[in-house]
Amino acid sequence: ETNEHKGIEMVVALDVSNSMLAQDVSPSRLDKAKMLVSNIADKLTNDKIALVVFAGDAFIQMPITSDFVSAKMFLDAISPGMVGVQGTNIGEAIRLSLSSFTSQKGIERAIVIITDGEDHEGEAEKAAAEAAKKGVHIFVLGIGDPKGSTIPVGKGQLMRDRSGNIVITRLNQEMCNEVATAGK
Repeated sequence: ETNEHKGIEMVVALDVSNSMLAQDVSPSRLDKAKMLVSNIADKLTNDKIALVVFAGDAFIQMPITSDFVSAKMFLDAISPGMVGVQGTNIGEAIRLSLSSFTSQKGIERAIVIITDGEDHEGEAEKAAAEAAKKGVHIFVLGIGDPKGSTIPVGKGQLMRDRSGNIVITRLNQEMCNEVATAGK
């Protein structure tokens, strides 16, 4: 008996902005996100995965592959220092993720965005709608507490704005929902 199983192609776009260092999710937003991606990779079989990291800019951390062991190794190396421009540009992450898929026909494609939803560029919904038109599903995993948290920057220090006030970062559930809705 011949059994043919077609897998999916999934691009995980992981927010590595400084706000992902907040510890309102244990051990931190970023570390929890990495654990989530690792768990996703453990459940994939005939599928392919790629990793895109983003903050103010986005870049491909790992091209699309079925090598899940390598995916987990690339995942371990992810940190906010990887992206020179801070901020959060989800729209750019979606556009770059779209270019990461293979040209194979008849395959389901999905982009999984893991973020706290603090999008500073405002192009996320438009990019998600463009992806949906191309048949790519957008899933958003919002991570963080809507009540907010401080951002540790090392040695007991907290991130401060230009005026010296402590920065509070919050999960923006509304924005996450809007992007997921636009991405069908």
